[in-house]
Amino acid sequence: MTPTIHLVDGSLYVCRAWFGQGPDVFDAAGEPAHAVHGFVRFLLELIERARPSHLAVAFDLSLGGSFRHALYPAYKANRPPAPPDLQRQFAACTALAHALGATVLADAGFEADDLIGSALAVARAAGHRGVIVSADKDFGQLIGADDEQWDPPRNQRWDAAGIRQRLGVHPHQVADYLALTGDPVDNIPGVAGVGAKTAAILLAHYGCLDAILARTDEVAFLRLRGAAAIAARLREQAAAARLSRALTGIATDAPVPDSIDAYGRRGSDANMHDLLDRYAFGALTRARVQALAERC
Repeated sequence: MTPTIHLVDGSLYVCRAWFGQGPDVFDAAGEPAHAVHGFVRFLLELIERARPSHLAVAFDLSLGGSFRHALYPAYKANRPPAPPDLQRQFAACTALAHALGATVLADAGFEADDLIGSALAVARAAGHRGVIVSADKDFGQLIGADDEQWDPPRNQRWDAAGIRQRLGVHPHQVADYLALTGDPVDNIPGVAGVGAKTAAILLAHYGCLDAILARTDEVAFLRLRGAAAIAARLREQAAAARLSRALTGIATDAPVPDSIDAYGRRGSDANMHDLLDRYAFGALTRARVQALAERC
């Protein structure tokens, strides 16, 4: 069986835990710790279910300083800054992911997506397949023939064929698809008036964004509702489409460990018990941590 690396979008699951429930648990200092507890439960369940031999958890540290902000200062400008409490719990989740034996990936110039894409490139070179643990559609562009994307809390798992069913495009077209449709969550402009269905039709016909932009005059003659208006928008907004494509592509050259051995899951480290005390974890979580440590 092909060896597998599990690559976790840590920021997504921390945010889910923080927004998904109120501050109903507290650490030893009396500060809210609900995101910490929720994230640790998620990570323990993942390790228990998948028994990963290689595991990395990526976190966003770039905030306003990634290479995408240099290309487009308005990138993610619609998002409010993370509250101090969320930032504090992010730091705790990073420490606990490391203590649970995962390789932690974080960099001020690259987002979690790029760190995962780069780690996957290292793993593929070593003959591993990837399981990307996230619900984010952007990761569809990384899914190869042997890879999967998995969202454990929702019990959803999909492969390259699943990307096609979800978005209407092949994995290698996902970044172009997002460049055409735009992404309001990340404040990526895209091409106004080009929605998901139109983007999928254009990519099915032309193959890639560059070909679409090179042949915009032909778009007016497609059997597509509003084809002439779409062709005009593509001509007028070609620069926005190319900028969007630079933003939607996931980097595979971010600074991550370049040996597959660096991603091997370790047993719990020496700080684990101190962290469990600091964040007031109960007996059940401690027993689960101990059981995982004994299996390594």
